Amino acid sequence: MFSVDNNVVEILKVKLQEQFASDVSSFEILKDIPTFTITKTKIIELFRFLYDDDELQFRFLTTLCGMHFPDSDQPFGMVYHLHSFKNNLRIRIKSFTSSEDLVFPTVTVIFKTANWMEREAYDFFGIKFSGHPNLKRILNMEDIDFFPMRKDYPLEDQSREDKNDKMFGR
Repeated sequence: MFSVDNNVVEILKVKLQEQFASDVSSFEILKDIPTFTITKTKIIELFRFLYDDDELQFRFLTTLCGMHFPDSDQPFGMVYHLHSFKNNLRIRIKSFTSSEDLVFPTVTVIFKTANWMEREAYDFFGIKFSGHPNLKRILNMEDIDFFPMRKDYPLEDQSREDKNDKMFGR
Protein backbone atom coordinates (compact mmCIF):
# COMPACT_ATOMS: atom_id res chain seq x y z
CA MET A 1 0.00 0.00 0.00
CA PHE A 2 1.15 3.51 -0.78
CA SER A 3 2.35 5.46 2.25
CA VAL A 4 2.01 9.20 2.64
CA ASP A 5 4.95 11.30 3.82
CA ASN A 6 3.31 13.22 6.67
CA ASN A 7 6.00 15.92 6.62
CA VAL A 8 5.21 16.83 3.00
CA VAL A 9 1.47 16.70 3.73
CA GLU A 10 1.91 19.07 6.68
CA ILE A 11 4.03 21.45 4.55
CA LEU A 12 1.33 21.35 1.86
CA LYS A 13 -1.43 22.08 4.37
CA VAL A 14 0.44 25.02 5.95
CA LYS A 15 1.35 26.54 2.58
CA LEU A 16 -2.21 26.27 1.30
CA GLN A 17 -3.65 27.83 4.43
CA GLU A 18 -1.13 30.68 4.25
CA GLN A 19 -1.63 31.31 0.55
CA PHE A 20 -5.39 30.73 0.17
CA ALA A 21 -6.83 31.09 3.70
CA SER A 22 -10.62 30.64 3.62
CA ASP A 23 -10.71 29.61 -0.07
CA VAL A 24 -9.35 26.17 0.90
CA SER A 25 -11.51 23.96 3.09
CA SER A 26 -12.08 20.39 4.25
CA PHE A 27 -8.45 19.27 4.25
CA GLU A 28 -8.34 15.51 4.93
CA ILE A 29 -6.58 12.33 3.85
CA LEU A 30 -8.87 9.91 1.99
CA LYS A 31 -7.44 6.55 0.88
CA ASP A 32 -3.89 7.87 1.41
CA ILE A 33 -4.52 10.91 -0.82
CA PRO A 34 -4.54 14.40 0.71
CA THR A 35 -7.85 15.92 -0.36
CA PHE A 36 -9.18 19.44 -0.10
CA THR A 37 -11.81 21.72 -1.59
CA ILE A 38 -11.19 25.14 -3.12
CA THR A 39 -13.51 27.83 -4.44
CA LYS A 40 -13.61 27.74 -8.22
CA THR A 41 -12.47 31.35 -8.58
CA LYS A 42 -9.07 30.37 -7.15
CA ILE A 43 -8.41 27.23 -9.21
CA ILE A 44 -5.91 28.80 -11.63
CA GLU A 45 -4.11 30.64 -8.85
CA LEU A 46 -3.91 27.40 -6.83
CA PHE A 47 -2.63 25.34 -9.75
CA ARG A 48 0.03 27.94 -10.59
CA PHE A 49 1.13 27.98 -6.94
CA LEU A 50 1.32 24.17 -6.72
CA TYR A 51 3.19 23.98 -10.03
CA ASP A 52 5.72 26.77 -9.34
CA ASP A 53 6.45 26.13 -5.66
CA ASP A 54 10.03 24.78 -5.42
CA GLU A 55 9.23 22.56 -2.46
CA LEU A 56 5.95 21.05 -3.74
CA GLN A 57 6.35 20.83 -7.55
CA PHE A 58 2.95 19.39 -8.52
CA ARG A 59 3.68 19.31 -12.24
CA PHE A 60 1.66 16.37 -13.49
CA LEU A 61 -2.13 16.44 -13.93
CA THR A 62 -3.13 12.82 -13.52
CA THR A 63 -6.83 13.31 -14.19
CA LEU A 64 -9.78 15.62 -13.91
CA CYS A 65 -13.45 14.80 -14.17
CA GLY A 66 -16.90 16.16 -13.49
CA MET A 67 -19.21 15.27 -10.61
CA HIS A 68 -22.96 15.59 -10.10
CA PHE A 69 -24.70 15.43 -6.73
CA PRO A 70 -28.29 16.48 -7.56
CA ASP A 71 -29.48 16.80 -3.95
CA SER A 72 -26.72 19.24 -2.97
CA ASP A 73 -26.91 23.05 -2.87
CA GLN A 74 -23.90 23.04 -5.22
CA PRO A 75 -24.71 19.97 -7.32
CA PHE A 76 -21.88 20.14 -9.87
CA GLY A 77 -18.19 19.88 -9.28
CA MET A 78 -14.78 19.08 -10.63
CA VAL A 79 -12.16 16.80 -9.11
CA TYR A 80 -8.50 17.11 -10.07
CA HIS A 81 -5.61 14.78 -9.22
CA LEU A 82 -2.11 16.24 -9.30
CA HIS A 83 1.15 14.39 -8.77
CA SER A 84 4.51 15.62 -7.50
CA PHE A 85 7.30 13.41 -8.80
CA LYS A 86 9.76 15.19 -6.53
CA ASN A 87 7.81 14.23 -3.38
CA ASN A 88 6.10 11.12 -4.76
CA LEU A 89 2.79 12.55 -3.60
CA ARG A 90 -0.60 12.70 -5.26
CA ILE A 91 -3.29 15.16 -4.15
CA ARG A 92 -6.99 15.45 -4.88
CA ILE A 93 -8.56 18.89 -5.35
CA LYS A 94 -12.33 19.37 -5.45
CA SER A 95 -14.37 22.41 -6.41
CA PHE A 96 -18.15 22.84 -6.59
CA THR A 97 -20.65 25.15 -8.26
CA SER A 98 -24.37 25.69 -8.72
CA SER A 99 -26.47 24.68 -11.72
CA GLU A 100 -26.93 28.34 -12.64
CA ASP A 101 -23.18 29.02 -12.85
CA LEU A 102 -21.89 25.86 -14.49
CA VAL A 103 -18.54 27.30 -15.62
CA PHE A 104 -15.04 26.56 -14.33
CA PRO A 105 -11.80 28.18 -15.47
CA THR A 106 -9.79 26.04 -17.87
CA VAL A 107 -6.56 24.62 -16.53
CA THR A 108 -5.20 24.10 -20.06
CA VAL A 109 -3.18 27.28 -19.51
CA ILE A 110 -1.05 25.27 -17.04
CA PHE A 111 -1.57 21.66 -18.13
CA LYS A 112 -2.05 21.06 -21.87
CA THR A 113 -3.27 17.54 -21.08
CA ALA A 114 -6.41 19.04 -19.54
CA ASN A 115 -7.71 19.83 -23.03
CA TRP A 116 -9.23 16.44 -23.73
CA MET A 117 -10.31 15.83 -20.11
CA GLU A 118 -12.20 19.15 -19.94
CA ARG A 119 -13.88 18.36 -23.25
CA GLU A 120 -14.96 15.03 -21.78
CA ALA A 121 -16.39 16.75 -18.66
CA TYR A 122 -18.30 19.14 -20.95
CA ASP A 123 -19.52 16.28 -23.13
CA PHE A 124 -20.84 14.15 -20.27
CA PHE A 125 -21.82 16.70 -17.59
CA GLY A 126 -22.34 19.98 -19.49
CA ILE A 127 -19.66 21.75 -17.45
CA LYS A 128 -18.20 24.64 -19.43
CA PHE A 129 -14.61 25.86 -19.13
CA SER A 130 -13.93 29.54 -19.69
CA GLY A 131 -10.91 30.10 -21.89
CA HIS A 132 -10.82 26.54 -23.25
CA PRO A 133 -9.24 26.47 -26.74
CA ASN A 134 -11.75 24.08 -28.36
CA LEU A 135 -14.69 23.21 -26.10
CA LYS A 136 -16.94 20.87 -28.07
CA ARG A 137 -18.30 17.36 -27.75
CA ILE A 138 -15.63 14.72 -28.13
CA LEU A 139 -17.37 11.35 -27.65
CA ASN A 140 -21.11 11.96 -27.99
CA MET A 141 -22.92 13.12 -31.12
CA GLU A 142 -23.17 16.90 -31.56
CA ASP A 143 -26.97 16.90 -31.86
CA ILE A 144 -27.88 15.26 -28.54
CA ASP A 145 -29.50 17.74 -26.17
CA PHE A 146 -28.63 16.11 -22.86
CA PHE A 147 -25.57 15.18 -20.84
CA PRO A 148 -25.49 11.41 -20.17
CA MET A 149 -23.54 11.35 -16.87
CA ARG A 150 -25.91 13.69 -15.04
CA LYS A 151 -28.14 12.01 -12.51
CA ASP A 152 -31.29 13.60 -13.92
CA TYR A 153 -33.17 10.36 -14.49
CA PRO A 154 -33.95 7.32 -12.30
CA LEU A 155 -31.69 4.32 -12.85
CA GLU A 156 -34.60 2.00 -13.54
CA ASP A 157 -37.80 2.30 -15.53
CA GLN A 158 -40.38 3.40 -12.95
CA SER A 159 -43.31 2.31 -15.16
CA ARG A 160 -42.41 -1.40 -15.17
CA GLU A 161 -44.90 -3.61 -13.39
CA ASP A 162 -43.30 -6.96 -14.19
CA LYS A 163 -40.53 -6.65 -11.58
CA ASN A 164 -40.73 -8.35 -8.22
CA ASP A 165 -38.51 -6.19 -6.00
CA LYS A 166 -38.80 -8.62 -3.07
CA MET A 167 -36.29 -10.88 -4.81
CA PHE A 168 -33.72 -8.07 -4.86
CA GLY A 169 -34.00 -6.94 -1.26
CA ARG A 170 -35.94 -3.77 -2.04
